[in-house]
Amino acid sequence: MTVTTDDVLLVHGGTPLEGEIRVRGAKNLVPKAMVAALLGSEPSRLRNVPDIRDVRVVRGLLQLHGVTVRGGEEEAELVLDPSHVESANVADIDAHAGSSRIPILFCGPLLHRLGHAFIPGLGGCDIGGRPIDFHFDVLRKFGATIEKRPEGQYLEAPQRLRGTKIQLPFPSVGATEQVLLTAVLAEGVTELSNAAVEPEIEDLICVLQKMGAMISMDTDRTIRITGVDRLGGYNHRALPDRLEAASWACAALATEGSVYVRGASQREMMTFLNTYRKVGGQFEIDDHGIRFWHPGGPLKAIALETDVHPGFQTDWQQPLVVALTQASGLSIVHETVYESRLGFTEALNQMGAHIQLYRECLGGTPCRFGQRNFLHSAVVSGPTKLQGADLVIPDLRGGFSYLIAALAAQGTSRVHGIELINRGYENFMEKLPALGAKIELP
Repeated sequence: MTVTTDDVLLVHGGTPLEGEIRVRGAKNLVPKAMVAALLGSEPSRLRNVPDIRDVRVVRGLLQLHGVTVRGGEEEAELVLDPSHVESANVADIDAHAGSSRIPILFCGPLLHRLGHAFIPGLGGCDIGGRPIDFHFDVLRKFGATIEKRPEGQYLEAPQRLRGTKIQLPFPSVGATEQVLLTAVLAEGVTELSNAAVEPEIEDLICVLQKMGAMISMDTDRTIRITGVDRLGGYNHRALPDRLEAASWACAALATEGSVYVRGASQREMMTFLNTYRKVGGQFEIDDHGIRFWHPGGPLKAIALETDVHPGFQTDWQQPLVVALTQASGLSIVHETVYESRLGFTEALNQMGAHIQLYRECLGGTPCRFGQRNFLHSAVVSGPTKLQGADLVIPDLRGGFSYLIAALAAQGTSRVHGIELINRGYENFMEKLPALGAKIELP
């Protein structure tokens, strides 16, 4: 891994985080809502937009395709005008898309608007298998043709896309988004079974409904979309980022601090809040946010299994594991969503944690990985004192978790690859000093 000096952060640990920070719109909603604007025949307004790299990537891709994107009247507002959608240069798309998987979601809207689309090789966090082949299989069911070329995949819609029946083998968020963004303008009815129902999916449905889409959700994870001939624009305030909020909550717990997360919302975090309380963390909710703090005394070991919503989200797992290194006893963590998500614990062990990984399912939730030789369960023995170390960030959530570990540790850590954290954590380099963290660029 090549790391430049401006991609390294020195963290002097051992100081509790104290103070207030703000979270804006969810990383897992805002870029997708921006893509949805492509479907409209009128401008859209998206509010509560975070200044993160994924937003900048999508903004660039939209502009390459002729969408005008500008700031709105409010702070953190974007106005997106898709009046003049056009084809983009292949090399330009590739230059923008290499660091993100979001371009795959451009397929449906571009097929509707232009009749063709190009998707280059995709990046994203290396946390387990997230095959894009399923996205292409879905698009073929709608009637798209796909040609593999040296520079990527070229898609065409010889005729208007048609509604279809789709059964997901797993409630994939990305696949559900692909179906939604394609089905809303397809001819006829699309029925999606075993769909993801995360709050960000519901918020995307709200965006599309504001544009004129007809979408219904059943209690059995079935979503039905009746295609319409035309969509307009939307005016929408993005729901807050519950994953970033939980990360700061875990940072408060691991450093024995107190952090008020302005913008955090109880409704989307209920499962996390219950677990946070089981571990021994405290929180207080008001109309503007949630304060999280360590009340003093020992934290409690727990048994935890990740799952799709409304279960405990996989993106909450890594930050919480850092806090569990400070809990008394043996905590058991069973990861059921991404098979490689526990790989980040190796670095925690180098810092002094005691974490053992297992291939067996250490939990009762049905799991796809138990017979496939993946290290997807962990036993965390605590409390252990963490010591500063050299850390190389592996992925977005793992990267912020390394920051938490460095903040909780005694001594100084060198954290390499911090630019990756900008994908999903707005202005974290300003937020950390505001909470009293002692950080510096070398």
